[in-house]
Amino acid sequence: MAARMKIFFDGGCRPNPGAMEIAVVVGGQTRIARDLGHGTSMDAEWLALIEALRVAQSLGLVDVVLLGDSAAVVGQANGTVKCRGVGVAHRATFRALVGDAPAPRIRHIGRSQNLAGIALSPR
Repeated sequence: MAARMKIFFDGGCRPNPGAMEIAVVVGGQTRIARDLGHGTSMDAEWLALIEALRVAQSLGLVDVVLLGDSAAVVGQANGTVKCRGVGVAHRATFRALVGDAPAPRIRHIGRSQNLAGIALSPR
């Protein structure tokens, strides 16, 4: 049995609200996108989660766990925390990408364990 692929995601903005950036790390490869427009750190975290799902889909990965350090976004994506404001639209985008497929596992991890967050840190 193959191991479940871990995909790390993180988003941020400087200042908050401000210019958004995201990172996704999968299989030792880091993908960083900057200049994603103006938004909040919550927007950036959602954009990172959505990008992590898109990366998994583009690589044909089915058995994945998406790992991020935003407890709020992880909870909202899993349906255990109610979405408010722009989170509603971000969750709808995420669910539309999932479609009829089983929802991927999404887990909260500490900031120091998030490879995507570490990739964004040096900036």
